[in-house]
Amino acid sequence: MAIRRLASRRSGNPFGARRRRGGRIYTEGLYQSGDLDLIADSFDGEALKGVLKELGFVPSKSRYFKHPECEHLFLEFPPGPVEIGEEFPVTPDELMVDGRALQLLSPTDCVKDRLAGYIHWKSRANFDQAVLVCRRQSERIHFDQIRKWCDAEGAPGVYLEFREAL
Repeated sequence: MAIRRLASRRSGNPFGARRRRGGRIYTEGLYQSGDLDLIADSFDGEALKGVLKELGFVPSKSRYFKHPECEHLFLEFPPGPVEIGEEFPVTPDELMVDGRALQLLSPTDCVKDRLAGYIHWKSRANFDQAVLVCRRQSERIHFDQIRKWCDAEGAPGVYLEFREAL
């Protein structure tokens, strides 16, 4: 929120950023990521660097911004729009926080995003995160969409393994 307020003050333009992953929110804090992917609708890159500098963030040698007092958190601003595997574009969900709309992946899309890491990088941790999100958000998960997405990714067996894990 501070980034958005500072960017708005400095540039005079609204800064609409979307959170790529909702893992921490959807697992009620049981899963926590060290990176925060923010997809900006539009922004001035130099203005963003200035805002982040004011907040104490410094660019790393890679694509991240880091804060010296919070070494476990990395900010990244990948280009949008969001895609999950071959699914494009992905429509964000909205969550109200302190009277403001935060756009992020839906619980179903969060599960697909985690399963993409399992399918493409063989990351068991990503699979376990998908299961955790689903267990915490089962009433909001659209299994038919996940099955179709796994099929489209060429990994129908992953969907079966996922359902067995639940």
